[in-house]
Amino acid sequence: MGVFTLFLIALGLSMDAFAVSISDGLCYPQAGRKQAFLTALVFGVFQAGMPMIGYFAGRTFAGAISSLDHWIALVLLGFIGGKMLIEAIRELREPESCPARKFSFQLLLMQGVATSIDALAVGVSFAVMDVNIFYAAGFIGVTTFLCSFAGFFLGRIFGGRWGQKAEILGGLILIGIGLKIFIEHTFA
Repeated sequence: MGVFTLFLIALGLSMDAFAVSISDGLCYPQAGRKQAFLTALVFGVFQAGMPMIGYFAGRTFAGAISSLDHWIALVLLGFIGGKMLIEAIRELREPESCPARKFSFQLLLMQGVATSIDALAVGVSFAVMDVNIFYAAGFIGVTTFLCSFAGFFLGRIFGGRWGQKAEILGGLILIGIGLKIFIEHTFA
C-alpha cells in the first residue's frame, strides 16, 4: 500500500473524529487548549489502537481468506464509508442541537471508542493485505490527532457547518479506496 493511499485511509477514518471535535468545540464554550489537546490525543490513540486490534485478529484468518482479500477490503471499506455517508446525510436533514453537558474525560473516552470502531474493520482489511500495521496505525493516529485538534477550534469558530460535510467526504474516500483495492487486485 502506498503512502498516498494510506493518507487517504487515515483522512477518511479521521473524519468521524474531526466531526465530533467540531461538535465538541461548538458545544463546550468553556473548553480551551487543554481540552482540545486531550480530545485530539484520545481520538488519535483510539484511531491508532483499533486498527492494530483488527489487524491482529484478522491475521489469525489471513491465510484462509487471502484469495478473497480484495473482496473483503471492498465490502468492509464500502460498508464503513456508506455508513458514514448515511449518518452524515441523516444529520444534515435533522440537525441535533448541543446538549447541555460539561466536558468530561468519561464522555471523551466514549466518543473515542465510538469514532474508532470503523478503524477496527480497516485493521482486518490491513491484515489480509499484509500492511505494516505499526506504520499504518501510527500514521492514522497522527492524522486523526491533527484533524481533531484543528476540528475542535474550527467548531468554536465556524460552528456546525463542516461536521457532516467532512463525514460525507470521509465516507466517499473510504468507498473509493475500497473500489481501488478491488480493481487493482482483480485486474492486475
